[in-house]
Amino acid sequence: MARSIMIQGTGSDVGKSIIVAGMARAFSRRGLSVAPFKPQNMSNNAAATPDGGEIGRAQALQARAAGRAPHTDMNPVLLKPESETGAQVVVQGRAVGSLGARDYGRDKPDLMHAVLESYRRLCADADLVLVEGAGSPAETNLRRGDIANMGFACAAGVPVVLVGDILRGGVIAQVVGTRAVLDEQDLSWVRGFAVNRFRGDVSLFDDGRDDIAARTGWPCLGVVPWFHDAWRLPAEDSMDIRSAPGVGLKIVVPHLPRMANFDDLDPLSAEPEVSVEIIPEGRPLPGDADLVLIPGSKSTIADLASFREQGWDIDLLAHVRRGGHVLGLCGGYQMLGRKIKDPHGFEGVASEVDGLGLLDIETVMHGTKEVSPRQAIALPSGAPVTGYEIHIGRSSGPDCSRAWLEVNGRPEGASSSNGRIRGCYLHGLFASDAFRADYLGTLGAGSVPGYEDGIDDVLDRLADHLERHMDLNRLLSLAEVPANI
Repeated sequence: MARSIMIQGTGSDVGKSIIVAGMARAFSRRGLSVAPFKPQNMSNNAAATPDGGEIGRAQALQARAAGRAPHTDMNPVLLKPESETGAQVVVQGRAVGSLGARDYGRDKPDLMHAVLESYRRLCADADLVLVEGAGSPAETNLRRGDIANMGFACAAGVPVVLVGDILRGGVIAQVVGTRAVLDEQDLSWVRGFAVNRFRGDVSLFDDGRDDIAARTGWPCLGVVPWFHDAWRLPAEDSMDIRSAPGVGLKIVVPHLPRMANFDDLDPLSAEPEVSVEIIPEGRPLPGDADLVLIPGSKSTIADLASFREQGWDIDLLAHVRRGGHVLGLCGGYQMLGRKIKDPHGFEGVASEVDGLGLLDIETVMHGTKEVSPRQAIALPSGAPVTGYEIHIGRSSGPDCSRAWLEVNGRPEGASSSNGRIRGCYLHGLFASDAFRADYLGTLGAGSVPGYEDGIDDVLDRLADHLERHMDLNRLLSLAEVPANI
């Protein structure tokens, strides 16, 4: 059976996902068969797996770093926020329903069986399983019934390394404070700590590092400097996405409250002749945009209401009158139509709302969720496109007769009569070099090929970065065969 070690954080967004991705690439380069695992994830940035399910995008990236195909066992519980207090619950790749935060807190211990089942399968097919925690084990109010951090570590018998984030300040208190609030059983599984995202001369933190070690009794496994290319890797939280200034074509993207699969923007952000500007709430859509891209959404009807509340519908109509282009992806595609119908309340309550009316289509929400990787071709160029679908709606109408993609032999997407407004259900399409070059070329911008190769280059540099700044040999020696599996 595989050895395993778990990376937990002193808080959310301390860089756990990136560190695990770098470790996956580093250890796989040493000849180990590595598998990533995250018991519970909360993200609307999901990936479709070849086995027809969905997992967090971060685990798909970690699988890529390890040279493995993504699998639903790598993230057995995925929570996809639908509102401030509720989320869709995906178990082993399949949506099983929606729960409010209080109900999920009550029911989550029942999910430990699925978590351990998936973990056992991974352990049977790897030399090393790298486990990523969620949030922080210091959230003692969540410890009862926990399946994401120490609850999993204790249940499976997996040693833990705690990571703190010095960029946000107070890292000594982060690590020492976490030790102070953990009970003895949880503390028995912690083997060391690391400090992430240091800027400047690392030696200036030697005293701080030693103080943490003295106060906790844990060895330091590294002080990791800021990794400058991290922005090129898919973000897990929509709050982490940022504008990417460039020269030339200006693409503006409204930041929807429940924005999903926003890594669709990453290949565009990497283009030197493209500027991608994320527009937060409270700001109008800029009048000098060449393209307005409306991204995917976990709750299309709610996000459409938010879009209107911001006055972006008025800004968008003005953009169209000026001759601007519009692209809607998945939920954004649904918003562009005449009607969105949810007769059975799959997004909350049964409803029917007017769309933005820029495409002559209507969408009906269905209970069957479409989750699948896709191979497609662009029309009429024939450029190959690799992507995936994750959605519950079905769209139809006259503008679908002007499909601009062909997926598995069927037409996909819709276009306005002048071709300036388009939408489709295919995520990930801009990662395909030929398609991206073709699409940007119609808007007057050039494109640099090799986006996917660039991701692997960044993963290699990340692995090199961790090899230099973490004691990966010692960390590997701390990994153990899980005691309770």
